[in-house]
Amino acid sequence: MTAQAPVSPSRGLATAPLAEYKAWSAGGAPAALSGIAVVIIGVALLWLSGKQTGAAASALIWAGIIVIIIGAALLAGLTPVAPGQARVIQLFGKYRGTVRDSGLQWVNPLTHRIKVSTRIRNLETAQAKVNDADGNPIEIAAVVVWQVADTAKAIYSVDEYMKFVAIQSETAVRHVASSYPYTSQDGAKLSLRDNAEEITQRLSAEIADRVAPAGVTVVESRLTRLSYAAEIAQAMLRQQQASAVVGARQKIVEGAVGMVRLALQRLDEEGVVELDEERKAAMVSNLLVVLCSEQATQQVVNTGSLYQ
Repeated sequence: MTAQAPVSPSRGLATAPLAEYKAWSAGGAPAALSGIAVVIIGVALLWLSGKQTGAAASALIWAGIIVIIIGAALLAGLTPVAPGQARVIQLFGKYRGTVRDSGLQWVNPLTHRIKVSTRIRNLETAQAKVNDADGNPIEIAAVVVWQVADTAKAIYSVDEYMKFVAIQSETAVRHVASSYPYTSQDGAKLSLRDNAEEITQRLSAEIADRVAPAGVTVVESRLTRLSYAAEIAQAMLRQQQASAVVGARQKIVEGAVGMVRLALQRLDEEGVVELDEERKAAMVSNLLVVLCSEQATQQVVNTGSLYQ
């Protein structure tokens, strides 16, 4: 029994994609003038054939027809190329290069010329509902700024490159959204809301990698919508409010403790009054109540001794 060779993963797949190169073209203005002149000459020959008889008339007719066909071929090769556009030249199903020079160009009249826009375009992805890394449903959308860099890949490597870019961009947005939490509780890891710049850079890199087979480059990408889904928005809002209240309380307590420490230190340094440990504890308790209370406190004047 003979051993079979291992099957290569690339066997049976398409060959390496084409890369864009410049197609041959000539100035369109001289070709247009020549084509018009040749057609006029052909028409003139046909007109002269009407004044001849016999073999001379037949010769003029055939000559006129041939000359008109040549003129029509010259005119058929004219291709206007607007700024921000390119023409992919295809001859009998084979790629023959790309014309990017703007203006009136002349190419082989037998070729098929495919128009490709090389302008910068905006793509806004549909609003997607995805679970973030913590499992919370969020709504996210992005705008992708992209441009065709390789017209040959755009036409021959993928089917409908604009739809390809749209689908791959949405896929990248969903993947990035599910890879990070909406917000980080401890700030130790990246989150969609708190690290917008880093997330945007990673999103742009992933989209660029996905659309590279279509000859497309990504200029920029930005998140246009990022929020919790409606079913958990209120619960998450209360959680954020609770976290904000806890943080504010922590700041208030830290400030109150510092003020109490300063008050005790100043009383001790200036010798205003001598307090034992029990009275210091009572004073600290009263000051903390006054400083940390959300409502105004009522003062009570002690007219007796310090220990009453």
